[in-house]
Amino acid sequence: MFLIRHAETAAPDAFHGAESDVELSAWGHRQAQLLADCIKPMQPKALYCSAMQRSVATAEPIAAACGLEPRPIASLHERRVGLLSGVSRHAGWSIYEQTKRRWIAGDLEFSQAEGESFADVQRRVVPIVNELAARHQGETFVVVCHGVVIRVMLISLIPELTPADFDRIAIDFASINDLRWNGTRWRGVAWNQVVAPSNAPPVA
Repeated sequence: MFLIRHAETAAPDAFHGAESDVELSAWGHRQAQLLADCIKPMQPKALYCSAMQRSVATAEPIAAACGLEPRPIASLHERRVGLLSGVSRHAGWSIYEQTKRRWIAGDLEFSQAEGESFADVQRRVVPIVNELAARHQGETFVVVCHGVVIRVMLISLIPELTPADFDRIAIDFASINDLRWNGTRWRGVAWNQVVAPSNAPPVA
């Protein structure tokens, strides 16, 4: 499975959760095309994405390059961030830092007001990925979704990772994470392989 974070958004200096259906920037559209060029030789058999604009717009060039139909899955949306949605990263950073510290310490049910916890995201997305892996056993498939969601997936699926690693996992815009399922367990081959860096700060 290639687990891909969407390309750069039109407002990369703000928090965008499930509440903010922001579009891609001009550079984000270019990143999406570069992702497509990178993924095409891998010959994936299926392509899934969240139903949010930034995810769909990233998936569309991949679909065109690979001769696939993107299949949106609404439940793969970004984490709900409540009152942080649309807030500048500078203004909202201390709130997000508190959330991360609680997760890293093992308090996975914690979230700021109106936001999803680590455990909420985990319960929502991990069954989807495992079902897709069972559906595509032995095949390469692509999932395009969101930064925090991908971190939760990696920590939940790869046995060597724990919530204590949350801050050590970078998931940049338009980055590829290569995970392999052998029918019993997941293995992380590579993560945060950035096709075309953006000027925006990485997700943290």
